[in-house]
Amino acid sequence: MSHSDRRLSQTDRTRHRRLREQGSEDRADLDAILSAGFVCHLGVRVDGDVLVVPTVYGSDGTTLYLHGSVASRSVVAAPEETVCVTVTHVDGLVLARSVFEHGVNYRSAMVFGTPRLVTDPQEKLAGLRCLTEQAAPGQWGYARQPSRKELAATSLLALSLDEASVKIRTGAPDDGDGPDARLGLWAGVLPLHARWGDLEPDPALPTGVEPPPHLTGRQGTPAS
Repeated sequence: MSHSDRRLSQTDRTRHRRLREQGSEDRADLDAILSAGFVCHLGVRVDGDVLVVPTVYGSDGTTLYLHGSVASRSVVAAPEETVCVTVTHVDGLVLARSVFEHGVNYRSAMVFGTPRLVTDPQEKLAGLRCLTEQAAPGQWGYARQPSRKELAATSLLALSLDEASVKIRTGAPDDGDGPDARLGLWAGVLPLHARWGDLEPDPALPTGVEPPPHLTGRQGTPAS
């Protein structure tokens, strides 16, 4: 793959107009942000109103698969409607000497495009596996997979990753060399780390049913 193939395409929607220094055009940054999560917010027009719907997603590197019946109803009603999907990870609070300079260390991605409703059973299975494995790697092969009836009752959207915008902020406050540096106030970053906790068994589990290694191995590990 050439260097140019690893750059995000620039459109009027993805162009960085504010805080350009936090913008990234590296496709690897988009892939990393999407890989680190499994919940997104989907902005979509439903019955004339704009809704922002939280839902789970999975990325295969070229397509974003999204779960959601509300959004799919909108796509059927308005098949040419553009949506916006956002994924954000908060890494810490940036606490400066003045409130004006406070901020957040974060990684975020916005994906624009016209989604399509997935109707092919094989692609729907592949898309649902993508969602499941992104959230809990190993779970697709462990749990019972969807029946034909369940598959028909499940709504899945597919959105191309061709049009996306990425912004990332890292590091300390920006007022360390300004007049406020003489105030004698503490400034720095309060990091935020999310980790998976201990497994909580279903009370209905029979005695002797132990959790699989792909779940026990995630206890205490970073969640993003």
